[in-house]
Amino acid sequence: MRLPQPVRSAAITLILTAAAFLDAGLNYPGKKDWTFWASMVSCAVLLARRRYPRLVLVGTLPGLYAGTALVASMVALYTVARSRRVAWQAWFAAAVVGVGLYLPWPISKELTESASDHIQRVIYAVMLSIGPAALALLLQTREALQARIVELATLRDHERELHAQTVIARERARIAREMHDVVSHQAGLIAVQAGALQVTAKDEGVREVAGTLRGLAVATLEELRSMILVLRAAGAGPTELAPQPRLADLPRLVAESEAGATLELAGYGSDALPLLPEPIERAAYRTVQEALTNARKHAPGAATTVAVELRDDCLRVAVTNTAPPAGPIAFNDQLQLPGGGHGIVGLRERAALLGGTLAAGPTADGGFKIRLSLPLTAAAR
Repeated sequence: MRLPQPVRSAAITLILTAAAFLDAGLNYPGKKDWTFWASMVSCAVLLARRRYPRLVLVGTLPGLYAGTALVASMVALYTVARSRRVAWQAWFAAAVVGVGLYLPWPISKELTESASDHIQRVIYAVMLSIGPAALALLLQTREALQARIVELATLRDHERELHAQTVIARERARIAREMHDVVSHQAGLIAVQAGALQVTAKDEGVREVAGTLRGLAVATLEELRSMILVLRAAGAGPTELAPQPRLADLPRLVAESEAGATLELAGYGSDALPLLPEPIERAAYRTVQEALTNARKHAPGAATTVAVELRDDCLRVAVTNTAPPAGPIAFNDQLQLPGGGHGIVGLRERAALLGGTLAAGPTADGGFKIRLSLPLTAAAR
């Protein structure tokens, strides 16, 4: 069982004080004069070493210089060096204790001793004075390094958490884009076709079913919009959507769009679509998919052209639709399809991640055009 810190500190102080008393009492050679009691006082002041370390060191000096309180001075020196003071105070205290260890008592003996005695006392004084100070500073440095290691570990964990949050945020945005691109495209076409059937069908039952289907598709788009907002604002686990579409899937996408779209290829020398890095092909596919969906929703009956051009330095995709014709194909006014504006925003984000640009806006004839440009490296080309 580990004792509390205050109890352990008090026990260590009592043990060191007892050792100092034994050292001073057993090593006293003559009768008990004032130097003996000075040594005893020097040992007794060690009881306050943690609270007043520098004053305790001063209190042990009489017993060191005139008596035999050697252990008491070494303990006081260690406490001063261990008390997280500036380093020069520890070395100054070591010098004071070293001088006391070197000088004999009475000092007049200094004149009668040989050179060998002086050298031995110098070595003795240096070892017993520098040792406690160096040990205390070493332990103090060790504690500082441990605290620094704990701090660095905390910062590392914090950085890992921030990195994980960043990865989650990027994955969340990707999932939101994929959900919008995949689900809204199909649900939008269902709503448009159901709306057209509701307007043109002669049978009342068919119109009723078509209206139900259109309402369900619209509700699905509304729920999808809410889910996208949640994904953009809250955490989500990583996921992988497969298989991912490529440029080779563009003819099928254009054929199934039922928006009267035509596909134009330029820069290939044939009608074969290029094989480019997967992120670039997927970005181009999603751009065409979103543009066709918007054209079918907001400009039903308008002519739509999809142009894919491969240049030496970039891949360009342009989707242009003319103005919607006036007439009975205005059934979108009965039940407006919801739109949160996330499609174009997601496409711009996708293009920016690949170093490209996306521009979208109305044309002079009342239509709408989306232009995507993605840079290509020599290896990608």
